[in-house]
Amino acid sequence: MKLPQDPVILLSYINTQLRDFYPSLNDLCKSLCIEETHVTKKLLSIGYKYNNELNKFI
Repeated sequence: MKLPQDPVILLSYINTQLRDFYPSLNDLCKSLCIEETHVTKKLLSIGYKYNNELNKFI
């Protein structure tokens, strides 16, 4: 799956997927065949970190 390249759009996409379809970031990444580290590094570059309890990047 090709993810959005813009980090802000990626943030919106990932958080929407987590909210609507996946109970965890790990499940999302496995389902979409994407590297969790790629997502977390890209979103960390704009100051967002994954919160397990809330199941979203904040």
